[in-house]
Amino acid sequence: MIHARNLTKILRNGAIETTILQNVNIDIEQGEYVAILGPSGSGKTTLINTIGLIEQPTSGELFFMGHEVSRLKERQRSNLRRGGIGFIFQNFGLIDELNVYENIDLPLQYLKYAKKSRQIKVNEVISKLQLSHLRQYFPKQLSALQKQLVAIARAIVINPDLIVADEPTGNLSSSCGSKVMEVLSGLNEEGHTIVMATHSAMEADRGQRVIQLFDGHVITEKITNKL
Repeated sequence: MIHARNLTKILRNGAIETTILQNVNIDIEQGEYVAILGPSGSGKTTLINTIGLIEQPTSGELFFMGHEVSRLKERQRSNLRRGGIGFIFQNFGLIDELNVYENIDLPLQYLKYAKKSRQIKVNEVISKLQLSHLRQYFPKQLSALQKQLVAIARAIVINPDLIVADEPTGNLSSSCGSKVMEVLSGLNEEGHTIVMATHSAMEADRGQRVIQLFDGHVITEKITNKL
């Protein structure tokens, strides 16, 4: 499903070059739950943003669903993201002016679903994540856990090929973080492919496979006991 070959990402600021990723080679198959583990500055966010088609690599090849996508223009990458990739961010990424229902509905509007189809899909995920009683609430009225559950609902409402989660528990207490990890595990058991960046070895082990980054390099890969 995802195949990266010699991915490199270099940031340039005048004469200064900073290498964020260096010769990264990974394979992620459909239905896998893969954790990208590393400390701050290891390149894990850049890697999953590249996998999620938000960022473009400086060099190397990236295959997504059988297509080489590393050199696509932003508009082409955006079209692929909208229809096939759901994102979960550490800071939730909700729109303050929209209520819970409207935040979840937003990705479907970009895909031009009919209003009735959108209603069905939004109501399904609201029920699935037990958010029905919050549907008219705005983000400022929600707890951190509730915000992240809404963000997860927004990510899965399009039934994406891939779910990308960047430090999804970073702004949560340990108990709330455990709840989010349970939800992600459940989604994977239903067949969703998940790639998650985390600095927590304990959370990484909730996945099926752990890819560890350090200074932009893949230094280890291991299969967890979840397989």
